[in-house]
Amino acid sequence: MSMESVRLKNYRCFRDDQTARLAPLTLLVGDNSTGKTSFMAMIRVLWELTWQYKIPDFKEEPYDLGSFDEIAHHRGRGGGRAEMFEAGFETTPSRSKAAKKTDCPHNSNVFSFAFEKNGTVPVPACRSLARGDDWIEERLKRGVFQELRMGTSRGSWKIRLDPGSPLVNPSRNTMWPLHLPVTLLLSGKRGDEKQEFEPLGNSPRVTEQDLKDAERVQRDAYSARNRRTLYVSAPVRARPRRTYDPARALSDPEGDHVPMYLANLFFQDKRRWTDLKHALEEFGQSSGLFDEIGIRQLGKRESEPFQLQIRKYGDRLKGPSRNVIDVGYGVSQVLPVVTELLRRDAPSMFLLQQPEVHLHPSAQAALGSLFCKAAGPERQLIVETHSDHMLDRIRMDIRDGRGKLSPEDVSILFFERSELDVHIHSLHLDKAGNVLGAPGGYRQFFMEEVQRSLGL
Repeated sequence: MSMESVRLKNYRCFRDDQTARLAPLTLLVGDNSTGKTSFMAMIRVLWELTWQYKIPDFKEEPYDLGSFDEIAHHRGRGGGRAEMFEAGFETTPSRSKAAKKTDCPHNSNVFSFAFEKNGTVPVPACRSLARGDDWIEERLKRGVFQELRMGTSRGSWKIRLDPGSPLVNPSRNTMWPLHLPVTLLLSGKRGDEKQEFEPLGNSPRVTEQDLKDAERVQRDAYSARNRRTLYVSAPVRARPRRTYDPARALSDPEGDHVPMYLANLFFQDKRRWTDLKHALEEFGQSSGLFDEIGIRQLGKRESEPFQLQIRKYGDRLKGPSRNVIDVGYGVSQVLPVVTELLRRDAPSMFLLQQPEVHLHPSAQAALGSLFCKAAGPERQLIVETHSDHMLDRIRMDIRDGRGKLSPEDVSILFFERSELDVHIHSLHLDKAGNVLGAPGGYRQFFMEEVQRSLGL
């Protein structure tokens, strides 16, 4: 299951309620300070709220969005600040291509969230999940669960949640009720009174079938198979070191863990190391960055320091192996991203900020080809980029049928500022690699520069 669209309202520079289409490979393009990083930050928040059950931290690296007053949309002098901001997304369960053409749209899961102010931080005020006529909604006040609502084609109902129940508040850092079967929540009591769902409006009394319909929506959306892994990359990765001390390879946005991860494979799993080494070298050769990568032991034991080395070949001779710190920033900046993409147990969603930083145009283009090969139904890439070389390579690879992506598998989101707001344009590719649906401001700067260079 992957995100197919994201909806925003009153969130930072996004005032209007708007929806952006996501695909296996989604490219975020536009001027600086048009909300691309904020867009990616919200994707992580939605991911954590839905599948990791975490209370969102809007200041967690690499996205420090500040307090509520810095996140809720502000209209400027006299315009006021929004008292609440909203976000959500839509998913469609994985199925065959043949089924996609005939499947009912009601199979899509629609997740919606609203955030309010608690002190200085944003906290969830409402969370809901809907599929067709069946839905379930959770209302909170300052992060404390208050009420659960549900509905089917027959009607809608509500139930008050007991704040003292361990089902409702298991800990400060997790959020559970929307993930729990409604019948389990009914097992709680307030005093001697057993909790029951109350009809809303003219709805009939809730039945066992109504509860089963709501639980089916929950079960399908929150099943273990949907709890995929997420990798978030910072816009500038860790600086290379001359020597590394072995340590646990705990993932971090700057990629400081990657040398340790490579060394662990080198010492402990030669087969996986060989596979990954070959994949990395294939990219290194296509990008012109390096021809060979290796680990140099500086002692006889795994616990002793090591070096990360690369090698560049000449036309007739192989050059010497050189320390990664001695070959420029390009290799060290792209290596964390490429390693995470190529590892056998790669995460299922990537949020990448400017992966082309410090890369020559030919290497930027090669990175675009790698994205076309890595993205797919089980691996979704959301990439913020300022690289026309990467974008053009992706368009050409789609046109030429290189890789496994079709034009529908690529979404280009163009972020365009208008006064104090930003509008997201969801652009498509056709079979010839042409960008469809682009507004007048799309790539205007580049076209003007080309015309000037030609003297037109």
